[in-house]
Amino acid sequence: MHPAGPAAAIIATLWWVLLIGATVIFLLVAGLIAWAWRRPPGEVPERRFVVWLGLAFPLVVLAALLAYGLVIGERLLPRATPDLVEVRAEARQWDWRFGYADAPGRVTENQLHIPAGRPVDVAISSADVVHSFWVPRLAGKLDAVPGHVNVLRLEADRPGRYEGLNAEYNGPGYRDHRFTVIAHDAEGWQAFLRGERP
Repeated sequence: MHPAGPAAAIIATLWWVLLIGATVIFLLVAGLIAWAWRRPPGEVPERRFVVWLGLAFPLVVLAALLAYGLVIGERLLPRATPDLVEVRAEARQWDWRFGYADAPGRVTENQLHIPAGRPVDVAISSADVVHSFWVPRLAGKLDAVPGHVNVLRLEADRPGRYEGLNAEYNGPGYRDHRFTVIAHDAEGWQAFLRGERP
């Protein structure tokens, strides 16, 4: 609920839209139930209720949610950009190893270093079982699958430390399978690439 990057902000907005929509629908249904208990005597226009509230209303709501979801999903896709940073994330029980295209041979364990204010594509894979890569304040969750590479776009609005975790049950110890994303300012990122920071 405290997004620190563009993808997380989009996901938070989606969450609020769905919460507000669900609340409105819940209140409408609760109102109809209350009306049904207290309705005036006489014939109820059942056909009109079935057509409008049973067919038209759900179709309109579902079509609107589908259109909104497609637009949001399109905005979350990783796109080519000139200042893109590429990193690799390999999960194993119970740690993460990160490699950096801008610093060949450099590997960090359980700490992912990224530059703040620049898009970062994380190529996620697994050495053993299915894990999930999730940094809630920066982006959505994506699975690390053995023998497959999934790419997730991260971006931090500002320098800082952001906690990441594995939210996939894959055996005893999965709850402690955590990592930290350290977003550097431009100078700090260059220092990291030169090996001046851990």
